[in-house]
Amino acid sequence: MEFTLKGDYFTGQFTYPEGMSENDVNASDEVIEKVCPANTEQKLWKAGIQYKNTEKVIESAISGFDLWRKMPLEDRVEYLQAFQEAAHKRKDDIGYAIAMETGKPLWEAKTEAGAIVAKVNVTISDSKDRIQKETITNVLPKINGHTLKKPIGPSLVIGPFNFPCHLANGQILAALLTGNSIIFKPSEKTIYSAQLLMECFHEAGFPAGVINFINGTVKTTQDIIKHPSIKGIFFTGSLGVGKKIIETVGSDLTKLVALELGGKNVTILHEDTDIDHALPELVRSCFLTSGQRCTSTSLIAIHRNIQDEFIEKFIEVAKRIIMDHPVDFDEIPFMGPLIDQAALDKYNEFLDMAEKNGAKLLLGPKDFEIPKNGFFAAPSIHLLDEAKKSNPFTQEEVFGPNCCFIPYDTIEEAIEIANISDYGLASSVFTQDIEIYELCLRDIDAGLINLNRSTVGASSRLPFGGVKNSGNYHPAAVSMVDHTVSTVSSLETLDNSSSIDEIKGLK
Repeated sequence: MEFTLKGDYFTGQFTYPEGMSENDVNASDEVIEKVCPANTEQKLWKAGIQYKNTEKVIESAISGFDLWRKMPLEDRVEYLQAFQEAAHKRKDDIGYAIAMETGKPLWEAKTEAGAIVAKVNVTISDSKDRIQKETITNVLPKINGHTLKKPIGPSLVIGPFNFPCHLANGQILAALLTGNSIIFKPSEKTIYSAQLLMECFHEAGFPAGVINFINGTVKTTQDIIKHPSIKGIFFTGSLGVGKKIIETVGSDLTKLVALELGGKNVTILHEDTDIDHALPELVRSCFLTSGQRCTSTSLIAIHRNIQDEFIEKFIEVAKRIIMDHPVDFDEIPFMGPLIDQAALDKYNEFLDMAEKNGAKLLLGPKDFEIPKNGFFAAPSIHLLDEAKKSNPFTQEEVFGPNCCFIPYDTIEEAIEIANISDYGLASSVFTQDIEIYELCLRDIDAGLINLNRSTVGASSRLPFGGVKNSGNYHPAAVSMVDHTVSTVSSLETLDNSSSIDEIKGLK
């Protein structure tokens, strides 16, 4: 095995600090085996799922919260900075693990590892002011008003596989900053990368119970969600799983649920698009991470006046994409494989769906030399005459390296294409006309709308979230901290001049 798993982490220690033995694994409730998605002969790890630990992890988080919420903010900041130092020291290990588990090229995985380190500074500098106590003098005569932010309680962070450390890390840091304890449940496809993240928190010396980690399945997640002591539930992933979380929470109004879900993201290429600038932007937004980003561009509304020129150039660039093993390669790859066989099967089914629903294949598997020993999917490009809401091809998230061009004549038509699906995460418009951009800002239903920039690569200093089926109005990134606290109001009387004689209606 390539990696050593240490089990779950609670009360300040891993259950198997030296690694799980084969007997430990075999005695588990369930066993998950992981291979490198770029080479299925590379065995990475075998995980044993211990359902008996779920209650222990929850109890640990409850204990940790009682301690952590009372700690001064500046002390909590010092712990986050210690974590940053540990993550910086381990960033090469983390990058390698991400590459091997997800299949994303090592250069891209290292970028994610670097983002873990940088996120600490952003969280501290941009989030602290949002949670400070505020005072309004004389909010009433001789009375001052105050608002203060209190942590909501033990919180569950459910991580995705495509950014196994970075996305969960942002949610974890925000919740820790405001005084909440954390249970981190990673994707069962990327357990080792997440474990390295937890080791950094351990090395930073966080008090026992403040940060906890559990490997598991759907049962694990549901059992934690249902527990009455869990107050925050933060999830990044698919629409289907997001709905299941909402169903599990049900009518429990004591829980705050923040969902970051999928997208059917649209880029608009207007007739005045700078083609040379837009080409690399679109290549990145359509095919980076093999299309396994919630912000990947899926539909491209293109003005008829530039349709032929742009598509021809775009196809020629796409043909140059190198696919290979994320670590062991002859040439640096732009793309790695998809995460597993199920993802590859779904992608191939999507290509069949495109053909059945009128999309013409312009570039596909036959145009590439595809590595045979992993879950590799070739980039694909389609052309569709028009967008219809009844067409499933324009509705469903691909989560693979595919994009589809749809021509238009007026910007109003382009905006209709941008709003065609039930998702509303990210969109972008390429134009030199600021009035066109302002129109898109007003009328496109999306949480992120970029100008002359692709749909991928959001800023941590801005809110990140979608509308419609892309989220539930609790955006992450800089806004994440807002969902980890409750707001308390307080009135402070400045003099003690009240008298019982002031009360009317008394004898």
